[in-house]
Amino acid sequence: MQNTQKLLKLCNQRNALIVPGAPNAFFARIIEDLGFEAVYVTGAGIANMQLGMPDLGLTTISEISNTVANIADVVDLPIIVDADTGFGNALNVIRTIKTLERSGASGIQLEDQVFPKKCGHFDGKKVIPTSEMVQKIHAAVDTRYDNDLQIIARTDAVVSEGLNSAIERAQSYIEAGADITFVEAPGSEEELARIANELKAPQIANIVHGGKTPDLGRAKLAEFGFSLVLYANAALQAALKASNEVLLTLKNSGNLSEVTGKLASFDERQKVVKKPEWDNLETKYIFDEESFL
Repeated sequence: MQNTQKLLKLCNQRNALIVPGAPNAFFARIIEDLGFEAVYVTGAGIANMQLGMPDLGLTTISEISNTVANIADVVDLPIIVDADTGFGNALNVIRTIKTLERSGASGIQLEDQVFPKKCGHFDGKKVIPTSEMVQKIHAAVDTRYDNDLQIIARTDAVVSEGLNSAIERAQSYIEAGADITFVEAPGSEEELARIANELKAPQIANIVHGGKTPDLGRAKLAEFGFSLVLYANAALQAALKASNEVLLTLKNSGNLSEVTGKLASFDERQKVVKKPEWDNLETKYIFDEESFL
């Protein structure tokens, strides 16, 4: 089964599948090894971890597509890609869909913010007219090569226009051909329940530690009928906290003896990157000079 078909099947189950975010191939490896069934390529994660910058629309299509291609090379999971606003108008969306589908995406998320966009849990977001976003969705649907590639339409209108407007927008996006909709940053359990109840297409909830949406847990979100639950930057935030603790101890004490329990072993690191498989390949393809004499 193609990964696009796997993602379609998972979404249709409406069982609040937890999808962690990966800003690079290393984290994607960990996500696959732990048995998760899909991975989310987080735009905020790429901006934070690869650029050292905030999620303010500063990443480019090339940076995202390169990350997607690197992840697709090393994991066999459906890859959902945060494509921000599609990097421009409907014509830019055409190029974005072609590029990310070719890179290995199984689902591509487009949002209705004004470019340059902001993190979904920041204040001060603005959205484009619904009609403009509808045309972007038409362009995405018309462009995809694989009809099972999931086009995900995200609306950030909750904060600026209210939940009613956000649900109306999402409904318009479904009518335009979006396979999945994603109402970002609802602020309560009641709002989450309304989203899943009033929108008949598969829905995404995005849980950000410290963000605007409460973490109700998988069981409750499955009860509501959500298809996917993103924890887009949980790994990033965990890595940031652990790195700060370990490096501060190293700075103050001059060694790692006090924090060895917070460090993966050398062998654990090699296991994640599958070094034994590369050792086997090296043996298989080793050049034997005598055999050519």
